[in-house]
Amino acid sequence: MWSDPIADMLTRIRNGVRIKRPEVRIPSSKLKVGIAKVLKEEGYVADYDVIEDDKQGILRITLKYGPEGEQVISKIDRASKPGCRRHMKSKDLPRVLDGLGIAIVSTSQGVLSDRVCRERNVGGELLCTVY
Repeated sequence: MWSDPIADMLTRIRNGVRIKRPEVRIPSSKLKVGIAKVLKEEGYVADYDVIEDDKQGILRITLKYGPEGEQVISKIDRASKPGCRRHMKSKDLPRVLDGLGIAIVSTSQGVLSDRVCRERNVGGELLCTVY
């Protein structure tokens, strides 16, 4: 049992990118699928899908690299932790690298990027930042 499954997911992605793996496999949950969806929409991963099994399922994320094999994800950090949750209003969300990166936020409308949160004027729990 993990105390922070989101941090485990981000660590698996970070480690997979470092050793240039084509894909990573993670135990699935709705929140993790939401994070993978945002990463795909923003262009940080190539694809994702859920492999059904007898338990909770496995989330398979296909990592993305540049034309010469360079990393698309250079840094991915957990912002809100189980011991210290970070809830923010839409106007207070951080601009990661002045808009070159994204912040992933869990809102009442689902898991969204910081850009979409500002458009819809919704806040929520800041999960992680990616650039």
